[in-house]
Amino acid sequence: MTALVSLDHLTRRFGEFTAVNAITLEVAPGEVFGLLGPNGAGKSTTIKMLTTLLQPTSGAATIAGYDVVRRPAQARRVIGYVPQALSADGALTGYENLLIFARLYDLPRREAARRARQALEFMGLAEAADKLARNYSGGMIRRLEVAQALLHEPHVLFLDEPTVGLDPVARKAVWQRLSDIRAQTGMTIFLTTHYMEEADSLCQRVAIMSHGEISAIGSPDELKASLGRPDATLDDVFERFTGDQLETGGSYRDTSRARRTAARLS
Repeated sequence: MTALVSLDHLTRRFGEFTAVNAITLEVAPGEVFGLLGPNGAGKSTTIKMLTTLLQPTSGAATIAGYDVVRRPAQARRVIGYVPQALSADGALTGYENLLIFARLYDLPRREAARRARQALEFMGLAEAADKLARNYSGGMIRRLEVAQALLHEPHVLFLDEPTVGLDPVARKAVWQRLSDIRAQTGMTIFLTTHYMEEADSLCQRVAIMSHGEISAIGSPDELKASLGRPDATLDDVFERFTGDQLETGGSYRDTSRARRTAARLS
């Protein structure tokens, strides 16, 4: 089966510093793929290249067959992206946020309205559709942002630390919605996360990055088995292949602050 996301020796340098060093991997249609690693490993830089926000220094990447450098406009049409940085406007209602986002993809007004209501319902936000986003909890904001990213029915949904700054209950609510998306649509999901339980629960395969390179790749069960211990966890795998201890971190303001901090650190 042809890969939906393909990276071939993808590299990004900032001056003399190599943030992403010749990584090669493929993600199959319908797969939930996790990119794990400590702060500064190159996860967000990789996702920014795949979402056409940052040009590679060398190497190549394609999304649904579209080269992210040579055909960025076409690539953007088939991806949804939820960044670390807060993207919902607190001065607008949830429904208005979605309508504004729909304009970016030139959706006809009637179709945009239908999809917005449908996305809010799917993400469990129908009852809060006409409330200002500034009054949403952190978990509701994140679900609103996922709803925005789904409006144009993308082939691939990119999520950069989708539950950063959220409490355990809100995290699990987001996880459940992501599981529902995959079960109902078969959409390919590519996410970065610091939460090993998130990766273990959601992902069919994960890759662990360290110092800009892929140090391990496989299913969570395969990677745990590679340690040769029946009680091994994905946290143990993370430490084994990166040498780092895990560091993990709501209202609208709390979520905004947490994501600004995460963006600076990574």
